[in-house]
This record gives sequence, structure tokens and C-alpha cells, in this order.
Amino acid sequence: MKLLLHYGAANLNWEKTFGVDHGKFFSVDGLPLDLDKSLMAITLKERHQVNNTEMIIERPDGTRVSVLPHPKPLFDSSGRILGTINMLVDISEKKEKERRLYENEKKYLLLSELLSKSAEERTLHLKVSEERYPKMVEEVQDYAILLLDPEGNILNWNKGAQRIKGYTEEEILGKNIRIFYIEDDRNAHLPEKLIREAVEKGKAMHEGWRLRKNGSKFRGSIVITALHDDLNQIIGFTKVTRDLTDKKLADDQLKQYTRDIEFQNSQLEEYAYVASHDLQEPLRKIETFAELLERNLEDNVEAKKYLDKINSASIRMTHLIKNVLLYSQLSPGSQLFIPTDLNEVLTQAEEDFETLIYETQCKITYSKLPVIRGIPIQLQQLFSNLISNSLKFTHWPPVIEISAQMLSTEEVKNHNQLNSDQPYLQILFKDNGIGFESQYAEQVFKLFNRLHHDKSGTGIGLALCKRIVENHRGIMSVFSEVDKGTSFFIILPTS
Repeated sequence: MKLLLHYGAANLNWEKTFGVDHGKFFSVDGLPLDLDKSLMAITLKERHQVNNTEMIIERPDGTRVSVLPHPKPLFDSSGRILGTINMLVDISEKKEKERRLYENEKKYLLLSELLSKSAEERTLHLKVSEERYPKMVEEVQDYAILLLDPEGNILNWNKGAQRIKGYTEEEILGKNIRIFYIEDDRNAHLPEKLIREAVEKGKAMHEGWRLRKNGSKFRGSIVITALHDDLNQIIGFTKVTRDLTDKKLADDQLKQYTRDIEFQNSQLEEYAYVASHDLQEPLRKIETFAELLERNLEDNVEAKKYLDKINSASIRMTHLIKNVLLYSQLSPGSQLFIPTDLNEVLTQAEEDFETLIYETQCKITYSKLPVIRGIPIQLQQLFSNLISNSLKFTHWPPVIEISAQMLSTEEVKNHNQLNSDQPYLQILFKDNGIGFESQYAEQVFKLFNRLHHDKSGTGIGLALCKRIVENHRGIMSVFSEVDKGTSFFIILPTS
């Protein structure tokens, strides 16, 4: 569970959205948390993001959950701190998994210590416990415990080995441990190397992917321990395997959580910028013209002028908010990729700008476009933003040319970001607009960057286009010359 909380600069108030009452927060040691020393308070005082520290929240029903806070300060355009934006990530399930893994780890280490005793003690133990040891090993189910001969062939097989690896004892006895290793490890002679290491050092340890009987993989941590006779000669090995698949998946999930948090933090920064800069400008205009309107209510002409100004500012603000919301929704894989006819996408974009195309006498020419796998709503936004950009920044009457062609294998290999085994389509959007100097080719794709401040626009459109293309695992570039127009090159996979 993830929760965004906002705290004002004047008071540090905990929201009840998480199902907690004021003050019921604890450190990882279980001690009540002093709010004045919390991350949120430190963030407000020091005016910068501080390192994440785990904490515990107690719900009204008495249950406690572990959370990871991510507070960030929020400033206005003048640099005055407004408060903090905090994200709480529920890590209770991860903590429980770590606890279980820790308990298993203690068992694992205890067993490894038992198997790693001195040669004389281990040999004596084997002689005294010939009847009891096999029974003990047989009943252990959390670990695969094997007895190997000097060549690595399997002599004994317990219930844990059957549960983890899938083979019955009758199926596996006499087989070599190479059977458990993936092809790359077998080709690299990893099993033999581990056996040699156990001979030379008394023990060999390794973690990697292993194979079950059904061909599926699991993450295994192994310890191979050499066994000696009274003359200190190698008589075989014990091999203990622990299934770490759940731990590996939990670690991978934690890494994904970290990437998600980093992405959402960048979103928060963008939203904070909008709140402190772009959204304030139309608000100031609305406030100013509202005051002027109030002073001139009797003058119909002036009142109408101020109303038009207020309406224009509110429209710009609405447009900006919608664009930012659309931008925030474009996380990779957020929607379904389906076969999409680019001709239909272009037709819809033309219909959206029908009035403006007519008023500007714009001419749009294009060749037949193919069908590709994509997200229709995002491709629609891509085409709309590029056409809108050409209509805004162009000489009158505007001319827009759209063409598409498949890239050859050699052309694909020229782009390191692309998969050379996949077919790609290059789409060209070319206009006769006012253009810009080539040194700004990368800058035009940055959020809120506007090269032509005397023209309408929010500075979001082309950043949105690039993000849509990247979300489709493609690349986008631009070439432009002042007063000679602009060409956008879009490369997208077709499947």
C-alpha cells in the first residue's frame, strides 16, 4: 500500500487516511516516536529531503504496520516552504518475509556448522550415528540435503530435496549433480569447479539459478562440504541446498518499489513546479481581472473585456491541469497494447483540429500508414500534439507532410537503443513552420521548456510526445532550421 500525505509548514498534523490516530507512531524498537524528531519535522526544519527511515504505525484496532516514509519539501515560486509531501509505503509483508527468511537462515547456518566440523569429529559422528543420521536428514523438508560420492554422484536423497527439486529418490540416485544446473553453468563446468573448491578448501558455497525436474528454475544457495576418513582422504561430500526463490522475488519487488518511488518523486517535483509556477500565473490573472471587473460593473464594455480575460485565463489553467494529469498517467505498461491503425489515429486527430485547420487553411498530406501494436489513446495524443505544434509554430498557410516507411535491418542497427531483431517503422512529421536553431533539438523535449514565449503553449506537448514514444519502446528526434520548418522523426516497433 502507498499513501501520499501532505503536512503544512505551521503544524505537523498526521492525516487519518492511514487509519491511525494522532501520536500512535513508533520507532522500529517499539518506542513511541517523538514527532519533533520525525523525518517530516526534520524535512520542514532543514528544507531538504532526508534519508528514509523505517517506522511503525499503530491502527485504532491495535494492529501495527511497518512503513517507509519518503518526505519531500514543497516550496512556492519564491522559495518559501509550504510544507512537505510524504509518501508512506507499507512494507509489513516484506518485513514478515524477512523474519521468516531470518529464522530459516539460523537453521541453515546451524546445519552448515554441524556439517563443517573438523574431519576427525565428523568421521567419528558418522560412525556413531550411522542409523540416526539418515533418519534425521530424511525428515528435513526445508533444505535439500544430499550425500555425494567423490565424483559428485548422488548417494542419498531427503524429503526436502524431493520437495525443492521434484525428483523421487528412485529417480535421482546415481545421477550426477550436473543435472540440477542450467546449461550455461554446465558449459562453464561450474559443478566440477565447486567440487574441486570443496576438496581444496573443505567447503564451497554458491548462489544461482538451478533446475527442477519439470525444467522450471529456482534460486538456490548451496554449501558443499568435504567428508574425510581417518586418514584424511576424501570419501565424499554433503550438499545442502536452500530455495531462495521467494527471497529473490522479494528483493526484485523491493527494487521495483524503489524505482516506482523514484518515478513518483519525480512526478511530485513536477507537480510542485506546476503548483508554484505555471498554475499561479493564470490564477494571478484571474484575481487581477476579477478585482477590475468588480470596480467596473457599471461599464458593460469594460466588464465584458475583463470577463473575457478571466475566461481565457481559466481555459489555459484547465488545459494545463489536463495535460499534467495526462502526463502523470503515462507510466510504462499502464495500458494494453493492441493492433492500432495509424490511419484511424490520424483521421481522429484531424477531426479534433477541424475548425483550426479550416481557419488557417492548413494543408495536411500523408501516405497510407500501417497498423502497429500500440496504445491507441497515447498514439492519438502523439499525433494530436504534433499537429497542434505545427499549427501553432508555422507561417500562414501551414503545410504538414506525414509519411512512414519500414527501417531496414542495417538502419535499425544504427540505433543502439533499438532491438535489432525487431521490425521498426519510422514516421516523419514535417512542417513549414518558423523552426528553431539546431542547438535546441534536445531542449524542446524537456518538460515546461518553451522556445517561443510569444506563442501559446504550456511547454508540455513535446515532452508528452517523447514520453509516449519511449513508452512504446521507440525513439524520437527532431531536425529544424529557422524559417525553414521542423521535422520530427519517430521510430516505433510494429509488433
